[in-house]
Amino acid sequence: MSEHTHSHIAEDGSVYVHTHSHTHTHQNTKAVLNRLSRAIGHMESIKRMVEDGRDCSEVLVQLSAVKAAINNTAKVILKDHIEHCLVDAVEAGDHEAIVELTEAIDRFMK
Repeated sequence: MSEHTHSHIAEDGSVYVHTHSHTHTHQNTKAVLNRLSRAIGHMESIKRMVEDGRDCSEVLVQLSAVKAAINNTAKVILKDHIEHCLVDAVEAGDHEAIVELTEAIDRFMK
């Protein structure tokens, strides 16, 4: 469970601070964990390829596959976040959640 504390400024100028507690269990948690486990296993096999002196182009092809798997895992997480966390946050008036999501996407896309 994560906690997030932030403040709001009311129309009359008064400031109030509050904390949101939120768990991140979604319908796709098991699928995400399975995808991550496969990516970790794939990375371990790539590490062995490098240790064994395999051709660089083969290693790069395998790294590309892991990169795609990680990006697809991120898509599943993002979809869940938008459908659950973000919708709940907006309904609760927590517009900071949109800012946080935008920042997370910016960091992921670098």
